[in-house]
Amino acid sequence: SSISVIPQTPVLFGGGCTLRENLDPLNSVTDEAIYEALMQVSMYEAVQSLPLELNTLVAENGSNFSVGQRQLLCLARAILRKSRVLILDEATANCDSSTDMLLQRAVAKSFKGATIIAVAHRLETLIDYDKIVVLDNGGLVECGSPKQLIEKDGEFASMVAETGDRAAMLRARALQG
Repeated sequence: SSISVIPQTPVLFGGGCTLRENLDPLNSVTDEAIYEALMQVSMYEAVQSLPLELNTLVAENGSNFSVGQRQLLCLARAILRKSRVLILDEATANCDSSTDMLLQRAVAKSFKGATIIAVAHRLETLIDYDKIVVLDNGGLVECGSPKQLIEKDGEFASMVAETGDRAAMLRARALQG
């Protein structure tokens, strides 16, 4: 009950379930709490624009929402659960960079003090985390803070260098830590 997972393909329940039931399956929080969580993930206005708002039926697989919106709704569900452990498994792989930034900001704000395990290929997604583990072929290549890994000038530093124009920004963010 204290762990939430946001996978690469976000899960919303269709088949007659409302948006409210998706966000609060146990019916344990108020509408006000739901709207607060929606504000935290920048989905408040989108939900307010729906004719039935929280009572809107979710289509099969959540197809009446974009992939990015589904990711943000799954994050709102995790916020409502007050999860102490959040696992992001390529959660923004199918999102544009602005949705990725929205999700990362919401995670940083809403999960202070929580354990966050993020699997990602986008370095912008990981660069501000406390510790990065670089894996290759199922094995550990290196592990440390972004700053340590940049200063080590190993595999992670090479990955940052390969980002082209973004490399200087990523290095600067890593070295701030």
